[in-house]
Amino acid sequence: MFSPVVRQQLRQVLPNVLLINSFGSTEAGHQGNAFHGAPNETGHEGRPSFVMDPNTNTVFDDQRRRIEPGSGRIGWLARSGRLPVGYYRESALTAERFIEAEGRRWVLPGDCATIETDGRITIFGRGSVCINTGGEKVFPEEVEEVLKTAPGVVDAVCVAVPDDRFGEAICAIVEPRAGATIDDAEVIAHVKGHLAHYKAPRHVLVREIIGRAPNGKVDYKGLKAWAREQVA
Repeated sequence: MFSPVVRQQLRQVLPNVLLINSFGSTEAGHQGNAFHGAPNETGHEGRPSFVMDPNTNTVFDDQRRRIEPGSGRIGWLARSGRLPVGYYRESALTAERFIEAEGRRWVLPGDCATIETDGRITIFGRGSVCINTGGEKVFPEEVEEVLKTAPGVVDAVCVAVPDDRFGEAICAIVEPRAGATIDDAEVIAHVKGHLAHYKAPRHVLVREIIGRAPNGKVDYKGLKAWAREQVA
């Protein structure tokens, strides 16, 4: 998705261009759009919020019950309609992600979300990369977007590393701009200036190139293993 910083820069040079973020997954296909510049383009705490078809998209809690719009509760984004049979040769994962509820078949790709009062669905992030630090759940995407606005930072990824006191600690992996020098304390202070302090990284690692796939995804598993080695 276009980050808030990129959207702002694009609007400055292309004020008459309509910016659209589309949301979807391999399992569910296209699910919704966010039209940037609209008054309600974001949901909770400025997170990306998408207009989705309410007949085929909803949010379930852990008991497979729909979350009521405007309740503020966080659950699992679900999609019904035309769906794949399942994951190829992955029967256990298929049984976990493709479920029956309300007399219909649904897929749960793994995204945490909530439903706004007007029906828009706000995405918090992938549940599999959520960081539990001191009993608080932190979604890496939120911290990463703030890190990308820090001086000298061109890209950033957040992963969990072991911590004796908090169980897990947030570790920021940052890619510096050409010629820039990264100051760990300044980066941490920058995040604290925009988010709750418990969401700020306790470790900052500099990596020359983070590396992203053509679709913008990063190898969280590989970067997490690398970060744990560096912190240890």
